[in-house]
Amino acid sequence: MNILKKYKNRILIIIFLIFTFYAIANIIQSQNEPEEVEEEIKEIPKKETPKKEDKVIIDIKGEIVNPGVYELKSTNTVMDAINQAGGLTKISDTSNLNLSKKIEDEMVIIVYSKVEIQKMKQNNAVPTCPPINNACLKSEDEKAKLENKTENKNSQININTATKEELQTLDGVGETKAESIIDYRNKNGNFQKIEDIKNVSGIGDSSFEKIKDRLTI
Repeated sequence: MNILKKYKNRILIIIFLIFTFYAIANIIQSQNEPEEVEEEIKEIPKKETPKKEDKVIIDIKGEIVNPGVYELKSTNTVMDAINQAGGLTKISDTSNLNLSKKIEDEMVIIVYSKVEIQKMKQNNAVPTCPPINNACLKSEDEKAKLENKTENKNSQININTATKEELQTLDGVGETKAESIIDYRNKNGNFQKIEDIKNVSGIGDSSFEKIKDRLTI
């Protein structure tokens, strides 16, 4: 007991120094530790996977080289189906078909012959066909074609750049005259004024009067 009393103060000082050292060590350690930086997690935009093209089964028959059942894609058209089946026969007539129509599963496509189309036209200006033929032109298709035709008749034609098909939309200009216009500008250069078209063989004053309002250079 006497010894403890004798060294009491020293023991307290040692204990104080130990705790002080421990506290200082903790402070130094905390200062040396790197601060945790909360990283902002950026959402990586998900790549949109392209829509999968559905497979469809169609039945194509009639005036086709290889009629039968075929598997195509839902993005294909009636014309694609015809090509897949080997193309058209020499006596085929597609005037009553919507060749740009997208195909659908279990679709039936029938390509008729010229004789069959003539029979269909006997009582109707536009050839009809049985409802079972899913590729037939509908009334709205005919309306769209008529609107496009009307629009073409009113559009301006640049006689220096127009194609043969565009020139043929001019009143009284058929394939022969359209080719003559193209031949003339190839040999003589661009037309300087719309009246110069009268220099083309087959286009006189009367023909020019019919088409002048639609011509431009």
